[in-house]
Order: sequence, then C-alpha cells, then structure tokens
Amino acid sequence: MTRRFLLILLGGAALVLTGPSAARAGDTVRVGMDKNLFMPQALRIKPGTTVEWVNDEKRTSHSVFFEQEGLEESDRLFPGESWKRTFDRPGTYPYRCGPHPEMVGTVEVTP
Repeated sequence: MTRRFLLILLGGAALVLTGPSAARAGDTVRVGMDKNLFMPQALRIKPGTTVEWVNDEKRTSHSVFFEQEGLEESDRLFPGESWKRTFDRPGTYPYRCGPHPEMVGTVEVTP
C-alpha cells in the first residue's frame, strides 16, 4: 500500500468514527497543519463561518489550495503563520496542500 492510500484510508476511518467537526455561522474554526496532515481533515460548517489554517510544523512550509474551484493557491505558510477563508455558500470544498499533494481536506458548508 502506498503512503497516500494509507493516509486517505485512516482519514476516512476517523471521519466515520467521529464525524466531521461542526461549526456555527460566524464562528472561526482552526485547522492545524502538522506532520503533513490537516487536523481536522474534514469540517462541517454553516455559511458565514471562517476557517483559519495554521502551520503548526517546526520547519516545513505548507499552503492551502482549492484547486478544483480554480482558485489561486495561498501563499506558503511558514511555521506559526496562518491563512483564512470565509465560506458563504453551501457546498463541498475539497482542498490540498500545494507542495504536499497527499495532504488533503474537505470543508462541507451546510445551511
């Protein structure tokens, strides 16, 4: 098995066991980046919620890339730096780390 397959499998198992994290409209939700993983990997939020991705690594840079939407990749986030996006429309928004394509996550916006 490849490392990517194992990460997807483990992430899916964690999602089934715990469910995605939920947030209310107007909240700011934190997603950590550490050990080449987004934590939590899946979010369920309400429209109007802001998600803040924070690089918790000690040396590695990451980015947030909503490639399927055709959006520009965020700047590289060095340790301690963050990037925010507010989600106003319902939908499912998959994303990945630009330099580490095996790092994947999903934001689900539900009314």
